[in-house]
Amino acid sequence: MKSRQHNMNDFSLSVVIPSYNSAPWLPSTLAALAAALLHTAWTVEIIVVDDGSTDDSGTVLREIQAAYPFPLRIVAQPNQGRFLARWAGTQAARYENILIVDSRVLVHERAFEHVALGLRGDDAAKVWNGHMVTDRAAPLVGLFWEVPTYAFWGDYLSHPRPTVITVENLDRVPKGTTFLLLPKELFVRACLASWPEGNAHLVSDDTKLLRFMVTQMPIRLDPGFSATYRPRTTIKQFLSHSWVRGTLFVDSYAGTSALRSLMLIALVVLPPVTVALAVVAIVTGIWSLFFVLIALAFASLLAPAFVGTLRRCPPRATMSYLTFVLPFGVVFWAGLTRGLVIHRGAFLHTPHSEEKARS
Repeated sequence: MKSRQHNMNDFSLSVVIPSYNSAPWLPSTLAALAAALLHTAWTVEIIVVDDGSTDDSGTVLREIQAAYPFPLRIVAQPNQGRFLARWAGTQAARYENILIVDSRVLVHERAFEHVALGLRGDDAAKVWNGHMVTDRAAPLVGLFWEVPTYAFWGDYLSHPRPTVITVENLDRVPKGTTFLLLPKELFVRACLASWPEGNAHLVSDDTKLLRFMVTQMPIRLDPGFSATYRPRTTIKQFLSHSWVRGTLFVDSYAGTSALRSLMLIALVVLPPVTVALAVVAIVTGIWSLFFVLIALAFASLLAPAFVGTLRRCPPRATMSYLTFVLPFGVVFWAGLTRGLVIHRGAFLHTPHSEEKARS
């Protein structure tokens, strides 16, 4: 009983929050974090990494720091991207467990209390992947990603329940580093295994790291460990983010299997080939080919919305998808194309995470 009580209460945690121009979000993010932490008896420190913000994030953080109920440190650095911002925060962390949480996340009040109960026993999970809920009050454009999420991971999202993420099911369940609790040493090893060789803004700080982590130990996905994510609120922000995500998508999956690599190449090659064939069909008057190509193109764009709806995707999210899928498709494809060029070397070798894990 004594060891169980030790696991529950004598738990030390460094919270690492990468932040770039997040002044509007930080007060509520930090307030929700504190409210949830106060339901535990943990020893906690908060580290906010100001990644070269050009807004008044520094002033906002210093005002919060003065009255915050937990030790709050601010690490300032030139803008280097989320990967290196998290790395800087982890290097500054004093404790053996870290929580990675993004600056737009509102932790639910009982989330850490749920984890504290889950830490009982010697077989308790050491890595907790947050169950994320998109803010339903977000503008329509902010709900776009709900459709792809439900289309690919609707089996879990239509009926959330505690799930163990393993190597075998990693690509079949929602996961991310937006709200992730884990041993510091594991996060450090995952970062080193995925260390950016070039521009750190253009390397995966999400799926690629999780793919390494899950070779080391299982990850618990649990609806009790939950938070709300507040998405981008303007079309410009959404499209800029989609362009970057296209590039990171390539880095996340290129070289992980022959099938995934071929699918990435197909996603880049097929759209211009389809457009070229459509132009040829118009010039030569082969209208049957033209209409077939248009039908196939629309079917491929609408399929995620159909599958997502079957898997209980919220109607407003489906509306968002149908509204913005065309501009998204163009921008995301451009990001994929950039990723194919930047990360072309990843296609030339087989997966090596397991070898790194054993070395």
